[in-house]
Amino acid sequence: MTMTGAGTDEGVGKRPPEDGRLADNIVHFARALRKAGLRIGPAAVADAIEAVQAIGIGDRAEFHTALHCTLVTRHEDQAIFDEAFRLFWRSRDLVQKMIAMMSPVVRREAEKERKKAGERRIADALFAAPEDRRPPREEPDVEIDARFTASVSEVLRRMDFAQMSASELRRAKRAIVGLTLPMDAVRTRRFQPSTGRSKVDPRATMRRAMRTGGALILPRYREARMVHPPLVVLADISGSMSQYTRVFLHFLHALTDRRRRVHTFLFGTRLTNVTRQMRHRDPDEAVEECARAVEDWSGGTRIGETLKAFNRLWSRRVLGQGAVVLLITDGLEREDIGTLEAEIDRLHRSCRRLVWLNPLLRFEGFEARARGVLAMLPHVDELRAVHNLEAIEDLVAALSGESGGRADPRRFLAAQT
Repeated sequence: MTMTGAGTDEGVGKRPPEDGRLADNIVHFARALRKAGLRIGPAAVADAIEAVQAIGIGDRAEFHTALHCTLVTRHEDQAIFDEAFRLFWRSRDLVQKMIAMMSPVVRREAEKERKKAGERRIADALFAAPEDRRPPREEPDVEIDARFTASVSEVLRRMDFAQMSASELRRAKRAIVGLTLPMDAVRTRRFQPSTGRSKVDPRATMRRAMRTGGALILPRYREARMVHPPLVVLADISGSMSQYTRVFLHFLHALTDRRRRVHTFLFGTRLTNVTRQMRHRDPDEAVEECARAVEDWSGGTRIGETLKAFNRLWSRRVLGQGAVVLLITDGLEREDIGTLEAEIDRLHRSCRRLVWLNPLLRFEGFEARARGVLAMLPHVDELRAVHNLEAIEDLVAALSGESGGRADPRRFLAAQT
């Protein structure tokens, strides 16, 4: 017996015949993955069909492995593939779901499960009908009082990156490119010519007077030169952080494209400098270059050891002239807390300002209970969220000098005492 449609598990344990529907199902599955954002070409689909025909369908795990090896080429696509496989190749719980839909009992709000990362993109790719196949429908004229409703852009600003669909992620990336960049210029010891009458520049005045032999001396003026301080980003790319870091890299690309001295480092179990990759013109290509340069994307995390490597190899090179450090991680350290506390303290002393961006702040009841979080809190200047567009807008305002008390990390330390 062969698979006759999406969502069936029949045929386990037998080699699929060539005249079955399994190849069609794999093609439909690949199209759904492509619509969800994976880069899959015809050659990969053909390899997937040949792989399944070669190994047979011994069990669900072997079938999953065969498709994964041929269709997934990027670490960040693994979560999307797993969720799509779970939704596409299953037939269990169908009767229970139909009964639940027809049951008059309404589930309570507290019983609803939180959607997994990428689930909305997979649902849109699998169940959304194509635009040309949708029957036209007549929309009635309805007058709606929109005084107490939220606009689409407002909803997008507050939506979690991990719960966005593929189209919403594209809109979010366009919105990030259009953000007003932080105006965090600092005064330096160097001077530049000025049209104002603030301070006379003796050297420029005498140089200009020499052109006329001293017959006419007109004063020249100067002012302190204002430059953007170095911005150093340490971004966690472990399994729980990869989705947020990937979207935040588009914001960093916009900063790198419009200002100098932006240094980007990615870390999971090791530290990787991707500053050169972020200078690519196209933002998507820049993010892809970063993914290729990193060997441990969506893997484990060793925060203390990677901070130690940064302090030893890169601190003296990039943390100068009032550098600002953005540390993007959830703080869930699983190794020695003593190393983490010592290295985060050293990093804090080496920069002008250390801002910790933690996506766990998206939860209303967030409490600093993890050992890694408690070790890092005393050594950061600000603690901010990084899970949606609104959080990134708040970060831009904070870098521009509009910092508020909501980012004070001491409020979490006070709650523990």
